[in-house]
Amino acid sequence: MTDKATGIDFSNQLNGLDLFGVGVRKKGPIKVYSVGMYASSAAKGILGKLSKKADKAKALASLRSSVKAHPPASFLLKMNFNVGAEKMASAIADLVAPRHNSPKEVDALKTLIFNGVSKKGGASKGTTFQFDCEKHGINVSVDGTKQGNVPSAGLSQAFCDVYMDDKCVSSALRESCLDNCCLP
Repeated sequence: MTDKATGIDFSNQLNGLDLFGVGVRKKGPIKVYSVGMYASSAAKGILGKLSKKADKAKALASLRSSVKAHPPASFLLKMNFNVGAEKMASAIADLVAPRHNSPKEVDALKTLIFNGVSKKGGASKGTTFQFDCEKHGINVSVDGTKQGNVPSAGLSQAFCDVYMDDKCVSSALRESCLDNCCLP
């Protein structure tokens, strides 16, 4: 599947999880990165029974709840624009912080991201970030190299919400997930 906004491709599976959809993260006119969401077949089965057109609000709510209720879910970010290590780590942490009640855990996530990308000098076009949201925590990888884990179910859920809640950073991702997983 290809993100139409950036032309960046995503494989249909990642670590045994199915690709639900892709979207773009924009800051103003800049297309910063494309994101693909991978989740379990159990979550996909729930969505496959719903019609996007008949009840979009229910489909969006079910997308969010099914992904969080049937972990794991993985978010693969592929950079389309060059961003410094501190800026990238801070940007993601700043999105998670209002959705999670532990600043210490958000800082741990930020540190994993920063440490992984600072080794390269920054997040250049083509850099990948993988966030594996599991039942008991979140695993962070940069360019395929595991950076570590933050053992927090709440942080894992909050990260999912960055892309799945009503204030998500990529409405295109949610729309793509509904287009690919729901009935017409």
